[in-house]
Amino acid sequence: MTKKSSEGLTAKKEENFSEWFTQVIQKTELADLRYNVKGFLVFQPWSVLTMEKMYKHMEEVLQRKNHEPYFFPTLIPEENLKKESSHIKGFTPEVFWVTHGGTKKFKEKLALRPTSETAFYQMFGLWIRSYKDLPFKTYQRANVFRYETKATRPFLRSREFHWIEAHCVHATKEEAFKQVLEDMKTTEEVLNKTFGLPFIFFERPVWDKFPGALRTFAADVLNPDGKVIQQPSTHILSQQFSKAFDVKFKDKDGKEKLGWITCYGPAISRIFASVIIVHGDDKGLKFPWEIAPLQVIIIPIDKKLNKKAESLKEQIQKFASVKIDYRDKRPGEKFNYWEMKGVPIRIDLGLKDLEKKQITIFRRDLDKKIVVPEQNVIEKIEKISKEFTKNLIKKADKIFEGRIKDVKNLKEIKKAIEQGKIARCCFCSVEKDGVKCAEVIEKETGAEVRGTKLDEKKKPLGKCAICGKKAKEIIYIAKAY
Repeated sequence: MTKKSSEGLTAKKEENFSEWFTQVIQKTELADLRYNVKGFLVFQPWSVLTMEKMYKHMEEVLQRKNHEPYFFPTLIPEENLKKESSHIKGFTPEVFWVTHGGTKKFKEKLALRPTSETAFYQMFGLWIRSYKDLPFKTYQRANVFRYETKATRPFLRSREFHWIEAHCVHATKEEAFKQVLEDMKTTEEVLNKTFGLPFIFFERPVWDKFPGALRTFAADVLNPDGKVIQQPSTHILSQQFSKAFDVKFKDKDGKEKLGWITCYGPAISRIFASVIIVHGDDKGLKFPWEIAPLQVIIIPIDKKLNKKAESLKEQIQKFASVKIDYRDKRPGEKFNYWEMKGVPIRIDLGLKDLEKKQITIFRRDLDKKIVVPEQNVIEKIEKISKEFTKNLIKKADKIFEGRIKDVKNLKEIKKAIEQGKIARCCFCSVEKDGVKCAEVIEKETGAEVRGTKLDEKKKPLGKCAICGKKAKEIIYIAKAY
C-alpha cells in the first residue's frame, strides 16, 4: 500500500472508470481490501476522517429537526424479524445469523442487523402511549450487515456498511408524508449543499419498494458515466409494522390508534463513494471543504522556511485543519501526493517568494496556483474556504446538463441508455400493472425504472413506451450500480 500510494494514478476516469476507482481507493489509502472476510474492508484514516465529518453534518441537521440519538443493539431476535412477514421475506437472503455463544447453541437465531426497524419498533411499542408523545423522532448511527450476493465493490456495495437510520412515529398518514418531504429537504441540505452531490429524488415503483413499505422514495445521485447510485431512501411503512409491534397511541378523542411509521437511511459509506466518484478526477480525489480530512497542507521547500511554516500553521489552525509536510521527498513528489489526496489548499513556501514577501497557493477546486502578498494570505485562505464547495457544486451540477432524454419507445430508450443518459418516457403504471413493461426494459437495455418525480411538471400524454396502453405516469430509466 505504501509503495502504491507514492505513485500517481495511471487510469483515466472517463476511459476506464472501474480501474480508476480501484486505483483511487488503493493509492490514496482510503481502504485496504485485503481483510480475510469477503465483502468486508478496513477503512483507513483518510476515509474515516472524512466520514466522521459527514456524520457530523448529517447528525447536526437531524438533531436540529428534533430527531433524538439512540444506540440500539446489533443483534435482533429472529422473532422480531418474523413479526412483519413481507419485511423478513425481503431480507432473509441477506441476513447474517448468529447461532452460538461460545459452544452453546441458541434456541433462537439472532440476526446481525440488516436494518433496525424491528429493533426500534419493539421499543416504540413500550414507549409510546399518547398523541402527546408524537411525533416521536429518533435516529442512530450504526453498522449494518447484509450478505450481498452480487459482486462487491468498496464503499458502493459491501457486506458491512456504515449509515444513519432515522425512525419516526406520526399520528396520521398525512403527517408521515410531511416527514418524507422533510427527509427530502435534509437530503438536499446535506448531500447537495454540503457534500456537493447532484441527485434526483424519485418515488420508487411498487415492485421496487422497501420490504414492508407502503411507499418508498430515494435520491439517485448521477455519476459522470451516466449510471446512478441510490443514496438516502425514505419510506412510509405499512401499518402492519405498527400492528405487529403494538405501536399504538391514545388520540385526542380518547380512541386507541395505530401509529404511522417512517424510516430514512443515509448510508454514509455509500455517500462517501459518490463523493469520490463525482468530484474525483484523473489526478485523484477532490473533497468539499467542509468534509475534507485535511483542509490545508504547507510544504516548505527549504528547511530555512520551517519557522515560517509553523507561524502560518498557528494562524490557519484557528479556522481550518492544517499540517506541514516535513518528509524527505522532492517538492514535486509532495505536490502530486497532496493533489492526489484531494487536500483543498496547498501552500508552497519558497525562498524566492519569501524574499518578495509573497506566498504561492495551489487550490484544488480550480487546479491552479495563485500568488498572494504575504500580509493577505490568511484572508485569502478564508475567502477560498467559502468559495471552494460552491465551485465543486457548480462543476458537479453540470453532470446533469443534457443528461435527461425524452424518449417514445424501446428503441429510443436503448439508444439513450447507451449514450449514458437517463431516459424519460410515458408509462402505463408504476403499480403492479407495469411490472411486465419494467421487465422488458431491464431485459432489453440493462437499465431499470427508477420511478416518478413528486414535482414532475410534465403530464403523461399518449401511450406507454413499451406496451402501447394509455400512459398514467412519466417515469425515469437509468443504469444503476
